[in-house]
Parts: sequence; C-alpha cells; structure tokens
Amino acid sequence: MNRNLLEKIKESLSSVLPITAIVLILHFALSPMPEGLLILFAIGSIMLIFGMGLFTLGADVSMMPMGERIGAELTKSRKLFLLIIISFFMGFMITVAEPDLQILAEQVHSIPNMVIIGTVALGVGIFLVIAILRIVFQIKLAYILIVFYAIAFILAYFAPNDFVPVAFDAGGVTTGPITVPFIMSLGLGVAAVRGGISAHDDSFGLVALCSVGPILSVLILGLVYNSSGSYTEVVVNDVSSLKEALEAFVYAFPIYSKEVAAALVPIVAAFSIFQLIFLKLPKSQLIKMTVGIVYTYIGLVIFLTGVNVGFLPAGNYLGSALGAMDNNWIIIPIGIVIGFFIVAAEPAVHVLNKQVEDVTGGAISKKVMLFSLSIGVGISMGIAMLRVTEGISIWNFIIPGYAAALILTLIVPPIFTGIAFDSGGVASGPMTATFMLPFAMGASKASGGNILTDAFGLVAMVAMAPLITIQILGVVYKIKMKRNKRADEEIIETAEADSDIIDFEGGSE
Repeated sequence: MNRNLLEKIKESLSSVLPITAIVLILHFALSPMPEGLLILFAIGSIMLIFGMGLFTLGADVSMMPMGERIGAELTKSRKLFLLIIISFFMGFMITVAEPDLQILAEQVHSIPNMVIIGTVALGVGIFLVIAILRIVFQIKLAYILIVFYAIAFILAYFAPNDFVPVAFDAGGVTTGPITVPFIMSLGLGVAAVRGGISAHDDSFGLVALCSVGPILSVLILGLVYNSSGSYTEVVVNDVSSLKEALEAFVYAFPIYSKEVAAALVPIVAAFSIFQLIFLKLPKSQLIKMTVGIVYTYIGLVIFLTGVNVGFLPAGNYLGSALGAMDNNWIIIPIGIVIGFFIVAAEPAVHVLNKQVEDVTGGAISKKVMLFSLSIGVGISMGIAMLRVTEGISIWNFIIPGYAAALILTLIVPPIFTGIAFDSGGVASGPMTATFMLPFAMGASKASGGNILTDAFGLVAMVAMAPLITIQILGVVYKIKMKRNKRADEEIIETAEADSDIIDFEGGSE
C-alpha cells in the first residue's frame, strides 16, 4: 500500500506542478499577488499533491469496488423496484453533499442554497435511475442523450437569460470527485452482470446522464422561481503572514471534513447493508476497503481545503488583475494554457482514465485520454475567456457545440459516446469550480462585464468540449480499425493467391 501511495503522489505531483508553475509565472511576469495570497497558494499546492495522491489510491481500493459490487448485487436480485429506490437514494444523497455543488450554490445569491442543491440532487437521483434502467433494458445511450438535450434546449429558450449559464454549470459541478468513482463503478457492476453484446459499451454513460438531470431540473426551477438577481462575490482572505495563512487552513479544515463525511456516509452505509445481507466478503477484503475509505476521506478533505483556501482567491485575484489591463485579451491565450494543464489536476479525471484503460484492455490508454481531454478543456477555456472580454452570449457556443456532439453520437462506436459524455462531467470538477470560475468572475468584473451572463457558463463550456474531442478520437479510432481490417483482408487474399499458385505449380509437376 505504501509503495502504491508513493506512486499516486508522484502522479499527482506531475499533475499539479504545471498549473502551479503557470500561476507563479503569471505572478512574477504580469500580475504580482500580495505576499499573503502567494503563501496561501503555495500551501494549497502542496495540499493538492498529497490530497490527490491519497484520494486516487483510496478510490481504487474502496470506492470503485464498493460501487461495482453494489451494482452487481442489485442486478442479480432481479428486483426492479429495489434497483430504482436504491439508485435514486444514492444519487440524491451523494449530490446533496457534493462540495462543488455547494460552491456553485453560494455564487447564486438570488436563490437559497438548499433550493438549488435540493433541485440538482433531485435531478441526479432521477437520472441515475434512468441511467441504470438504460443498462438493464439495453437502450442505446445516443438516443437518450439526443432526446433529453433537445428538451433541455427547449426549456433553456423559455428560461431567464441570466439563469441559463447557471443551469448548464450545474450539470458539470454535480459530477465531482465523490460522485464519479461510485457512479462509474455502479454502472460497471450492473453492465457486467446484465451481460449481452453491449455490456462493454454500457460500462460508461452513467456520469453522462447524471449531468443532464441537473440541467433540466435547474432550468425548470428557473421557470417557476424568481431567479433574477445577483451573485455572491468571492471573498479573499486578508492574510499577510505564514501564521495567518495556516490559521485560514485550520479554520477551513473542519468545514470540508464535515462535507466529505456527509458525502461518504450514504455510500458506506449502503455498502455495509449489502455486506451484511448479500455480499459476505472476507475480513481481509473489508479491512483493505476500510483503509481505502480512510485514504479517500483524508485525501479529499486535504484536497478541497487546499483548493478552496489556496487556489480560489488566487484565481480570482489573477483574473481581476489581468481583466483590468488595457490589453485584457491576453486572458484568452492564458485561459487556453491553464485549461490544457488544469484538467490533469482534477482528481476524478484519473479515475475515469484508469477505468477507460482497464475496460478497453489498453486500446484507449490513459495518456491518450488525458491529451484529448486537455485539448478540449484548453479550447473551452479560451472560448470562455473570449466570452468574458467580448460579452458573447453562451447560446452562440452551446447550440453548435452540443449539436456537433450529438451528431457525432450517431457516427462513432457506442463506447466512445459513453466515454465522451462521462468525460464532460468529470473534467468540470473542483479545480474548474474553485480556480477557473473565480478567475473568470474576477476578469469579468474588472473589465466591466456582466458576471452572470459572461463568467457563469464557464463550467458548462468545460463540460461540453470533451464531448467533441473524445468523439473525434472515436472517429479516428474507427477509421484506423477499418484500415487495419482492410489490410488484414488484403494479406489474407494475397496468402490465398500464393497458395493457389503453389498448388497449380505442384499440379503441373
């Protein structure tokens, strides 16, 4: 376990180091941060490295096996009502405590936090049920996505303009580091037991549908609730020394300890019930999973404390400083570079990439997945910064973007559709919500823009881009497979022709 932990920390170091270096370059070259803010960022970076290492190891040995075994046992029971009730309960309870969602809810001042959180959790619960039933009845994912996104755009047309970016952001932030490992492994377990020729493809897609639910539910909320209003500005800690910086982290630590505990409790409770009634796993395996849960808990608390206390104020300050410059267009290329590297610091991205590599037997490697995600998120960040500087409506991007993504679902191999739409939810995690969104908000305010319409929607852009880039990867993969098949057929034909010649010559003798 210690050797594995060291490997995970090395991986997280390589993931966090690039974004840390970029922020330091911006600090020294363009917009120097106050000393206290720099100290907060430095401590936060260290916490991210160790927190992500602990979390990813814990997810591997606890969260993933738990979700997979619960999904498998539910399917084996053949009790559809039980499957529906437990799926809804798990989706709802995990979402209520999702830290990323709470961050977004606090930004929208016009609607009480619990109203938004409850609405989003309801959407996730319902669509987790739909996602599980899709696997059970083997309905093609592309058809469901096309139908529900069409409904989402119809609702968005009638919803208040200020509320549309918030609704699409909600679809991204709900699939965070706690939700993703469990939901993905739940689908893997259900698909494995259900079997069939589509089991391989059905291993993905749960995160995709759980991202649609919040969009629809929040848009409906916007139609029935007085959602016009303001946002909550980012509050930057007034820190001037190392002692005050440490005090800020110590103050925040219990807050995120409670949030992570609240999110993990439903998962652990559900697994405990299944263990007592159905699973009966050996003691050695339970001990390993328990240690994994402890790693997951400690790692996520450290990570979230670091990113919220250290990265959030740094992102907002840099965005404000760069947005106030005469040549504020510079935030566009900066956004592209940050977006390219920041996706590697999302904890759930590593969980997804590992599962993709495992399920496909290495045909789609972690490196290829990460590069495709980085390209997509980099482009989306550049577009998001363009919206901030020019005040361009989000409609100009999400309509053609989702149209292209949905058309691609009819072309690419089904497994790439599931992976792509799962990637959209995974890429828009805590780093996006606590660094890039405050960055965009700061830049928008400094440049005199409308934060609700120009800055919000950034998470939605990040969630949308991988839908296209990963499916383009699927198109390339499909073309490559056709070429390989054609080459194999030519080799066989040549071999058969040679065999005929040999037979002919032998006969002539």
